[in-house]
Amino acid sequence: MISPEFLFTSLVVVLIPGTGVIYTVSTGIVQGRAASIYASIGCTAGIVPHLAATILGLAAVMHTSALAFQVLKYAGVAYLFYIAYATWRDPSAFAVDGTVARVGRSSIVLKAFLLNILNPKLTIFFLAFLPQFVEPGAARPVLQLLTLSAIFMAMTFVVFVVYGSVAHAFRRHVIESAAVQRWLRQGFAAAFAGLGVRLAVSDK
Repeated sequence: MISPEFLFTSLVVVLIPGTGVIYTVSTGIVQGRAASIYASIGCTAGIVPHLAATILGLAAVMHTSALAFQVLKYAGVAYLFYIAYATWRDPSAFAVDGTVARVGRSSIVLKAFLLNILNPKLTIFFLAFLPQFVEPGAARPVLQLLTLSAIFMAMTFVVFVVYGSVAHAFRRHVIESAAVQRWLRQGFAAAFAGLGVRLAVSDK
């Protein structure tokens, strides 16, 4: 069940930068290491609804229903564009000089949670990927699925914390340069918008 192939593939999937990584990195730069950990918690928690949908069979419905998939997909697209617009328009988004009010922990977790829950590709990933590692004829396939999912979520949390910690290490460079702050604000806004476009034009 827990094979080297599963661990390696899961690690590759987690390491690939996506909306969760971008948000965790930006949070680590602006708010610091502790805030990036809360972002990691939110992104990891955002996996749970996708897992539940897979176990309950909702993922199969969404996989076969173009309408259900499109509704969730474009909800995610709209949210990514909203994040991109808000980041682009806010001059203080990456001003980490200590004068900007910090976002609350619950807000960080909720925002990260929504970024992952509105990603239909994650549900399809759970539907197509995890069942491959459930032993055929297993007496408790759901238990095996939950175990694999727990490992995947643990890997997600650890990798995201590392991403956030690395981003935190660059805080001083951001603090000392207004130009870097502006570049980061525009760069992250463009990244969120780009992910939104990629999601919008993607097929199942």
